[in-house]
This record gives sequence, structure tokens and C-alpha cells, in this order.
Amino acid sequence: MQASAALTFAFAAFLLAGLLVKFWLSSRQVRYVARHREQVPEPFAATVSLAAHQKAADYTVAKSRLGLLETAFAAAVLLGWTLLGGLDALNQVLVRWLGTGMTQQLLLLASFAVIGGLLDLPFSLYQTFVVEERFGFNKMTLRLWLADLLKGALLGALIGLPIAALILWLMGAAGPWWWLWAWAVWMGFNLLLLVIYPTFIAPLFNKFQPLEDETLKARVTALMQRCGFAAKGLFVMDGSKRSAHANAYFTGFGAAKRVVFYDTLLAKLSPGEVDAVLAHELGHFKHKHIVKRIVAMFALSLLGFALLGWLASRVWFYTGLGVRPNLDGPNDALALLLFMLAVPVFTYFVSPVMAQFSRRHEFEADAFAATQTSGRDLGNALLKLYEDNASTLTPDPVFVKFYYSHPPASERLARLA
Repeated sequence: MQASAALTFAFAAFLLAGLLVKFWLSSRQVRYVARHREQVPEPFAATVSLAAHQKAADYTVAKSRLGLLETAFAAAVLLGWTLLGGLDALNQVLVRWLGTGMTQQLLLLASFAVIGGLLDLPFSLYQTFVVEERFGFNKMTLRLWLADLLKGALLGALIGLPIAALILWLMGAAGPWWWLWAWAVWMGFNLLLLVIYPTFIAPLFNKFQPLEDETLKARVTALMQRCGFAAKGLFVMDGSKRSAHANAYFTGFGAAKRVVFYDTLLAKLSPGEVDAVLAHELGHFKHKHIVKRIVAMFALSLLGFALLGWLASRVWFYTGLGVRPNLDGPNDALALLLFMLAVPVFTYFVSPVMAQFSRRHEFEADAFAATQTSGRDLGNALLKLYEDNASTLTPDPVFVKFYYSHPPASERLARLA
């Protein structure tokens, strides 16, 4: 009982502290961006118009204010699922209906996912059809949005339920070391997704056409050869079907790697600037950032599964988070859900460390790109992308340290100067 009360207190305390910090950081961001709205920062005065700067400021403020509402709502939902008894009530209803067993556990996971998805829908709709629409970024119709939603739900069921069933089976049948087997399955599943995503999953949502511009293809191929990088293909994605935002990325793993350009990116950048953006992405591979992130994911996941393996057998883990464990059946699905709900609350304050590592990787990739292409082209491309995506040039410095996975424009361009 003492451990249960301690967990309840710690969970509530961390939830409240995280909520207060999130509100404080978002409020700082809104005030800082609004305070610098009327003047383009001096380093950008000759290249960025006041209208573009103000659009980025207004877009940032609009997203931040919506984010504040989402944060408050998410905290209330989390509290409802846990200490207020929502997950316990859902579990008890399903136990009375189906008894205990694999079917009840899978339905608990599925019901939780469906309810959570439905609760998130209003924010997704508002973000897409109000905020993005207001600033000219949204290109989606309601029909396309609904089609994406249904495809995503179907894929989630087809992919998620079998892997969930396998992990639940391991939790019940593999003995005290089940968590090690489950971790191996989870990691194998994630690596498999890296291979099959570009070929089988991504084309369900977007069209991918081979890059047809022969001049650009020759430049890109030469750049990749200089960097010792091989890809399965160069593709253009119809990103303009959904958004006016521009991007380029690598996807896949091993022999399945491919380079993908948004059509919106190719429409806005010169060939030299496209080269520079691609060289930045190649920099991540050259510095082994992708491998390092995969290794970190492996290590953190192993720690997570080991911790879950220990907590799943402790009654106070369930009662401390507002759930009565099943006395005559398995509690594996409950353990998975409670762990998924609780861990972000306790690890939130680690996010600045992760963001710092990510920003360092971006600087390293920029430096690599500047050695392989023109630093001026990279700077011009980054500036165009910041402007095109309405990314503010004046973010709050504390907000940046806590959240930004990419350095702000002023820092990146200063290093490239």
C-alpha cells in the first residue's frame, strides 16, 4: 500500500510539474515571437520580407496556442485514464463481457487506441483545416483526410494487432525473461518496418515517381558517388497533394534506401540548393547519426522492456496508477498500457538532453554538406525552407534548448557564413 501511494504521488507530481513547465515554455515562445514580430532580425533584413517574417510569427503563435489547448486536454485525458479510473473501468467492462484471456487483452488495446484516436480527432481537424488553411499550407480535402485516417487505422490494425498478440503471448508464456524475447521481437519489427515502409506502406498515401530531370539526376548521382552513398532510387513525392510545406529525406534501410524529394521542394530550390540539401542528409549517414540513433533506440528499448518486466509483476504498479489488476487472469495488456502512459510523464525532463544531441547532429551534417557542395547554396536553401515553412526566425532561446531538434535559422546560417 505504501509503494502504491508513493507511485500515485510521484505520478501526480511529475504530471503537474511537466504541465506547468510546458505551459511556461509555450507562453515564453508566444510572447517572445510576438515581441519580435514587427522587425526582421538584422542578419535576415536583406533577404526576408517583413510580410514573410510576420506570417512566420503569426503561424508560430497560432500553433503554440493550439498546442497549449492540446497539452491541457492531453493531461486531463491521461489523468482520466489513470488515477480517475478510466482504464480500470474499460478493463472491467471487457472482463465482464469476455472474461480474461487473449481476446479480452487485444480488445482492451484496440479499444484504448480507438478511443484515444477519437479524442485526438478535433485537434487534427482544427490543425489541418483551420490553422494550416489559414496560412495557405493545407492542400487536403476532407475526403482525402478521411481516406488517410481510414488507411492509417486499417494499417494500424493489420500491423499492430499481430505484433501485440505476439508480445502478449510472450509475456504469458516465456517465463521471467519474457521481456528480453519481447524486446528482440520489437526491435526486429522496427527494423523490418524500415525495409518495407518505402516500398509497401508509403505508396499507399502518396505517389512516388522516379526523378525525371536528367540534369538534376546527374548532379545528385555524382554527389552521392563522391560521398560513397548508394540508394535504390531517386523519387519525387506528390507532397503538394496534402501540404505546401517542402522537404527531402532518405528512407529505408540497407539495400532498400531511397532518396525522396517533395515536388514542392524541387519547385522552390535551384539545382545547387537541392544538391546542398541532399548533402546535408548524406552528412547524417557519413557521421553515422542514423546508426547511432538506432543503437540508442535499441538500448533505451531494452531498458524499457526490462523495467516493464519488473513492474508488470508488482501489484502496486497497477493500483498506484488507478487500476485494479485481474486476480484470476493475465494483466499483460494493462501493464503495457500503464507503462506507455506513465513513462512519458517521468521522462519528460530528459527531452532537452535528446534535443541537444539532435541539434549537434544537424550542425555536423551542415558542416559536411558545406565541404561537399557550396555553403552559400546550403544557406540559401535553408533560408528558403525556413521561409517556405513559415518557421520563425525569432524563437525563444529557452524553448529552443528544451524542444528544438534542429538549430534555429540564426545559429545554422551563422556557422555557414
